[in-house]
Amino acid sequence: MKKKILLSFILFAFAFSMQGQDKVVYLYAGKAPGSEKWDWKEAESDKNIFGTKIIYNVVRPSLTVFPADPAIANGTSVIICPGGGFQVLSIESEGFDVARWLNKKGVTAFVLKYRLARSFTDDPAKEFIAKNPDSPEFNKSIIELVSLDLADAKAAVSYVRTHAAEYKIAPNRIGVMGFSAGGTITTDIAYNYDPTSRPDFVAPVYPYVGSFQKSGVPADAPPMFIAAATDDQFGFHIHSIDLYREWVQSKHAAEIHIYAKGGHGFGMRSQNLPTDGWIERFAEWLKVQGFLNAGSK
Repeated sequence: MKKKILLSFILFAFAFSMQGQDKVVYLYAGKAPGSEKWDWKEAESDKNIFGTKIIYNVVRPSLTVFPADPAIANGTSVIICPGGGFQVLSIESEGFDVARWLNKKGVTAFVLKYRLARSFTDDPAKEFIAKNPDSPEFNKSIIELVSLDLADAKAAVSYVRTHAAEYKIAPNRIGVMGFSAGGTITTDIAYNYDPTSRPDFVAPVYPYVGSFQKSGVPADAPPMFIAAATDDQFGFHIHSIDLYREWVQSKHAAEIHIYAKGGHGFGMRSQNLPTDGWIERFAEWLKVQGFLNAGSK
């Protein structure tokens, strides 16, 4: 009898632990197209100048799934692209923490690990700073990489849409959100998509918007939410303002929040500043757009 009880407890604990684990989905069968010769190993670091957990040397793009509680799920989903200058991914503050917060609003979240520039040391953050990310040379160096990352984002949207029934989400309520370099990818897909990879809304947060990715605002461009701070160390708030202007001049829905202070990379970090509430503003915007109501939009 005791053995049966013990066995039942073990099976229950195993099932509970499996239920709590986040599902990881790889976007390509085998090696990702365009980077077949990349053979370095993905790694992570908790000790770096960014002061948060980072992932680097991503070769195999994937989605980590954070399903919303069925009791409050509303059918909306968001694919989250963490930032990190295309060298690393700020996977907690601009990824997993965002996903968990959105889950509380009934939104299913998918955190995208997209391909990154190779790091040759165990301090990729230091390597990134040494590249002088505010220089024209750096911008030129990432053009090819950004095209690969756009492919990853498009593959992610297509995957989520194709598997909408599996995740109990609506295929016409799929958004893309990104921070910094992830905001570049988010902006890129807002300009460049096909019917299967078109996001239903986008949210670039302190994005870098390079001239290499602009090709005119599409006629059916998705609504856009933007957030940045005027004391951004890289001056990316100007990119946000230009992006907002371009969206509204083309008569597409857009909302922008430019904060006086908050710097670059505020993400989900608490600074006792108004930027701490940017994600609440995003949720309010989602509600106004009809994406937090249960059922089809």
